[in-house]
Amino acid sequence: MIPLYYKKQIRYVKNKACLALFLGLAFQANAQESKTVKVNFGLIYPLSTNGTRAPLDTNDLSIHLLAGVSSVERGSAFAGLANIVRNEAKGALLAGFSNHVGKEANGALFAGFLNTYRSAKGPQFAGFANLAQGEVRGAQFSGFLNATGGDMNGVQFAGFANIARNLNGNQFAGFANVAKRISASQFSGFINVAKDVNGSQFAGFINVAKKVKGAQIAGFINIAETSDCPIGIINIIKNGEKSVASTIDESQTAMLTFRSGGKHLYGIIGAGYNFKNEDEVYAFEAGFGAHFFHSQYFRLNLELTQTTLESFKYGEYFKSTLRMLPAVKVAPWLEIFGGPSFNFVTTNTAEGLALHPANEKLVLHTWQSKGSDFRQSLHIGYQAGLQFVF
Repeated sequence: MIPLYYKKQIRYVKNKACLALFLGLAFQANAQESKTVKVNFGLIYPLSTNGTRAPLDTNDLSIHLLAGVSSVERGSAFAGLANIVRNEAKGALLAGFSNHVGKEANGALFAGFLNTYRSAKGPQFAGFANLAQGEVRGAQFSGFLNATGGDMNGVQFAGFANIARNLNGNQFAGFANVAKRISASQFSGFINVAKDVNGSQFAGFINVAKKVKGAQIAGFINIAETSDCPIGIINIIKNGEKSVASTIDESQTAMLTFRSGGKHLYGIIGAGYNFKNEDEVYAFEAGFGAHFFHSQYFRLNLELTQTTLESFKYGEYFKSTLRMLPAVKVAPWLEIFGGPSFNFVTTNTAEGLALHPANEKLVLHTWQSKGSDFRQSLHIGYQAGLQFVF
């Protein structure tokens, strides 16, 4: 039998527990009822529903006719001119002119002119530029410039230039791409610049890098310390090979050429003179080559070149050549080479036709373009030369 005193204590504890449970449920219900969507409508700061407190508020939706200001955006923000978010933005920001995020933009940014932010996760679209102080994960699209002060993990597309510190992705620019370290590729209309490239560079004019593990392909020149597969007319590779060669071919065209490249591929550019024609005829050549079966004293060079002859007064002469040139190294700095070539010639002059091999058996086929005075021919020739390597 329980004494009366203990019965009162037990009843007191039960009453306290029930009261605590009731208060907890009431508080929870009240908190659920107070969880409302924070919306900010306005014309321009401070003419909005948040008034002068707008820079301190966190919004789920912001709509401003001209410009809006907030501390944090947890949803979407729309402005005719500009969205200004002092801290984070989680969602989509759309502005007719610019978006400005003080910290991280986690979502999508759309601006008619400019997006600025500290860091970003998601795509950014701007008519002129995307400017980030730190790391970006996602894609950047701009009509002129994308620039990140930190690492870029994604893809950059710009009408003019892309700039990043370390890039894990690709860069596409109408004019220039610049990065320190790249783990993918750069594509530009004019120039690519990087320090270390674990991928490839493609440029309309010039590629510049320090170490390249991949291909460098440029319309004119590649520059690097190490690059085994440069494809350009001129390739200045520190650990590569450069040479000056004197050559003669079946049409008695003598050339002085500069060959430059890496371990496997190289470029060719040269100028010369044709001694078979009675008139003064100058020659110009450009192309690409590759080394095969490389040993200490022998290698096979395969070359594809385009040659033009000038000073036919009213005519043209173009020759595309594929040649195989076995080469013997007689000294570390001297190489002798020579071999057959397959030539496709287009000309509209009698002087050009006279440069065909004298032996008709070497002329495989000739024909004339319909409605044109240009004649084409396919013939077998040769080239031989002496090359000074440095």
